[in-house]
Amino acid sequence: MPYNLQGKNVLITGGSAGLGALLSTTFARQGCNVAINYFNRIEPAQKVKTECEALGVRAVVVKADMTDTTEARRAVQETIEKLGGLDIVLANAGWTRFSAWADLDSMTESEWDKCWNANVKVPKALLSEARSTFDDNEEGGCMITTGSIAAVSQGGSSMPYAVTKAAQLQLVKCLAVTVGPKIRVNTVLPGLLLTEWGLRYPEERIQQAKDAAVLKHETFLEDCASAFVMLAKNTSMTGMRIQVDAGLNVQGA
Repeated sequence: MPYNLQGKNVLITGGSAGLGALLSTTFARQGCNVAINYFNRIEPAQKVKTECEALGVRAVVVKADMTDTTEARRAVQETIEKLGGLDIVLANAGWTRFSAWADLDSMTESEWDKCWNANVKVPKALLSEARSTFDDNEEGGCMITTGSIAAVSQGGSSMPYAVTKAAQLQLVKCLAVTVGPKIRVNTVLPGLLLTEWGLRYPEERIQQAKDAAVLKHETFLEDCASAFVMLAKNTSMTGMRIQVDAGLNVQGA
């Protein structure tokens, strides 16, 4: 039966900007208390916190570097302390740097490692730290990651990003069969999101992506956020991916 989001406690990593900010306010509208993770800029996080509180829920900010597993684990602990519990983790934060695929050395070894940490090791660490709390919850818990269609195609901001997002997709499946039956693990794979980050693509590249999509537009942020809500509520789905990309990569769906 559908999972009732009212009153649930949610940690949103990278929750102060872009899709993460929308996820914070979207789950607040569902009646969830939210922990908004940020790393560098507290002002946007405080703004999102105020918006969530205006919706009648509790909201806190949690500073943590989501390229570091120790920091990720601490963020879970701090969320539990500040909100009094934890029911849902939205592992939204990731890392990449725009770089040329044709140049196999355009990303350094340390940048490959940073991609691996952010996109694979940190989601695993978040669930590892939340697992005992989820298991103790009467209704269990769930984690949803923000993946990317780069995981199922050969494109994106960088080769390390595509490779590690593909690994994250496999991680979601492996975790799902490991931590059930009380914990669900799923992922959402967006296409082109015109966030602060997505708008760093050249205008020509953005238009090419829109033209290549079956629906001839970018992935709308609200549609993407709705997929997270659906997965959070659906108690019959785990180990699944929901691809929200305006038909940009139908073959990989």
